[in-house]
Amino acid sequence: MVFHKHQKNSRAPHSSQETYVWDILVRTFHWLLVLLFFIAYISEDHFLTIHAWTGYSITLLLIIRIIWGFIGPRHARFSDFIFPKITVIQFLKDTLSFRAKRYLGHNPAGAVMVFALIFALIVTICCGLILFGIEEGRGPLATTLSETSHIWGDIFEALHEFFAHSTLILIAIHVSGVLVESLINNENLTASMLNGYKKK
Repeated sequence: MVFHKHQKNSRAPHSSQETYVWDILVRTFHWLLVLLFFIAYISEDHFLTIHAWTGYSITLLLIIRIIWGFIGPRHARFSDFIFPKITVIQFLKDTLSFRAKRYLGHNPAGAVMVFALIFALIVTICCGLILFGIEEGRGPLATTLSETSHIWGDIFEALHEFFAHSTLILIAIHVSGVLVESLINNENLTASMLNGYKKK
């Protein structure tokens, strides 16, 4: 609680029309995750060691973000952006008609995207760890999976690739949503994820 108060007071807004929304951990997580995911995505076939270590790094990032989702500042907490299904549906309808309500933190569609991305990444990582143990005999599960049939390796390889591709699709939808919401609300949401500030 003391930390949050200090953090809030130590950030002077750029102007009286702006307020500090995205803390440094949320912003660092966001951009590091983007970088690491694309490194992992393009390194899968030919740079397995880089791919594996990037996966470990993403795992660490997710663990930190999930913990921060319970103890971080207001807009970083999961409790701040859990919306009823009906609210999400209505928000999507309003977005399509370019009259969606503006939210200072995550809007309902953005909230769903956060949870969908976290889920897709966790499943991708778990399948990757299992695959790494079965096919390469490496990683934290290598000893446990050393005698596993390679048929399971094929299955988890397919799952790993499916969820990795699904994550890429989710990212594309997310970027599209950011652009649309930026237009609707006449503000640069990408810039706010860089400097932490949004219009009040």
